[in-house]
Amino acid sequence: MTTTLITERLTLAPVELKDYDDLVALWGDPVFATAIFPAALSSEDVWFRLLRDIGHWEALGYGNWAIRETATGDYVGSVGVLDYRRIIEPAMDAPELGWGVAPRFQGKGIAYEAVSAALTWCDDALNASRTVCMISPDNAPSHALAKRVGYTPYVETIYKGSPVVLLERSTA
Repeated sequence: MTTTLITERLTLAPVELKDYDDLVALWGDPVFATAIFPAALSSEDVWFRLLRDIGHWEALGYGNWAIRETATGDYVGSVGVLDYRRIIEPAMDAPELGWGVAPRFQGKGIAYEAVSAALTWCDDALNASRTVCMISPDNAPSHALAKRVGYTPYVETIYKGSPVVLLERSTA
């Protein structure tokens, strides 16, 4: 079962094969990608991520949503409730939130709108008492958004050789 979310300006629909070209453009943009990874992603890497995300919905009933402006249909980015089984210490033992918005849409409150919708869905559908997220220490915009939606840091650690901050948000 998949779920589409509608906000004031956005439509969040589970990722599909039709999103591939938009994802290649987004993840191939070094301005966007290097806030998350050391380098932009190849089209092959994006393809595998897309297949993983489609499978996530199929296996778990939740995953990444493609964010589009409702009025224009323009691809904005993605937000998701995830279980990636990351090999990290300490373990991420709660649903993980992840998000990314294309540079041309940043600074307009769109990421806040999308993340808020995903969190509301997560709180209602999964009944999780806590969610977590992982952000690079240098990604100030994501740290500001995480704080705005209620996340607080709980540990600094290393993931795949890079420093990251793990944050948590309680629903209680």
